[in-house]
Amino acid sequence: MQENKNGASPAALSLRGVHRTFGDVHAVNDFSLSVATNEVVCLLGPSGCGKTTVLRLAAGLETPDAGEVAIGGAVVSTPAHTVPPEKRALGLVVQDYALFPHLTIGRNVAFGLAQLPRAERKERVARVLRLVGMESRADDWPQALSGGEAQRIALARALAPAPRILLLDEPFSALDSALRRDVRDQTLHLLKESGASVLLVTHDSEEAMFMADRIALMERGRLVQIGTPEEIYFNPVNRFATGFLGEVNCLPGRIVHGGVETPLGRFATDKVRGANGLNDGTTVFVLMRAEGLELVPADDNSPEPAATVLESRTLGRTSIIHMHLFSLEAEADKWHALEPAPEQERMSGRLGYHLHARVAGSVVPPSGTRFHIRPDPPRLFVFPASR
Repeated sequence: MQENKNGASPAALSLRGVHRTFGDVHAVNDFSLSVATNEVVCLLGPSGCGKTTVLRLAAGLETPDAGEVAIGGAVVSTPAHTVPPEKRALGLVVQDYALFPHLTIGRNVAFGLAQLPRAERKERVARVLRLVGMESRADDWPQALSGGEAQRIALARALAPAPRILLLDEPFSALDSALRRDVRDQTLHLLKESGASVLLVTHDSEEAMFMADRIALMERGRLVQIGTPEEIYFNPVNRFATGFLGEVNCLPGRIVHGGVETPLGRFATDKVRGANGLNDGTTVFVLMRAEGLELVPADDNSPEPAATVLESRTLGRTSIIHMHLFSLEAEADKWHALEPAPEQERMSGRLGYHLHARVAGSVVPPSGTRFHIRPDPPRLFVFPASR
């Protein structure tokens, strides 16, 4: 998949039809992406999908086997020629921050400023340390820094040469969860203030949605989807994109006379994203975001399917409810006939599906409570099972 290019002005950074292989492994395959001036783009995907290789190609640490990399419209990498990293006017922050232990914090930050006069170099170091709130630590040593402080110094060192482009490889992965929230909030504001164009690698979907102007979602070396966090969350292009942007429940289904039949009930196709245009008889996967399920106390006189709570756990701001959805044994053959289908299990002589719901943290229903499940239409998606 290639990104559409909009606008006449050249992107700050662009990769066009890039390939990179290592032996038999296609780490990056026909990958195209652009980053605009003062834009934060997050490369999101599972471990091993090629995110860091894309970053290394942008930095000049890898040479593409095909395609090209351009900065400000000027080509800096092709299979035949690669401009070295130090001549690309970019900053790079790696996972372990790579601070030099034998240099003070001030000298770490000044490392890439040797070409400047001494007075200007000193002023630049003071300015970026002030920007990250570490101006009082210039004479300290890296060993005295906490994880969050080391991350800010690494960012200051990358910002000191005033790069046009900043590349960040999992910059918050070594931080605990509470510190990660604080540091990435500070970092986002610093990046916007700096005016740099940013390409940030992460495998954390929440982090990507928090940090990014746009998200580039990768799978197996390819660009699956690119868009704003809202576009990818509410309009995913396939099952992978749906599941990677948040926990989902998956049920089998079939298109029948303008509706989607599922073990949970029937939904009109015009209420389900992806269902319009599918032919009658099409077998589908029905994906429901865990946070998009409304739980209504079950009415035993209603024919509407009900789910039974197995366990409830509060996670603070939300609770996760484990439920089992039962279908009558007489329906088993119908759902078994849908191939492929999610894992099914038998329980108390009936066919069932394990579902998760995320609700307000104050809601912790006891085991055995029964609910009707009402999915929120914007968080309900259908994809043909054959794809």
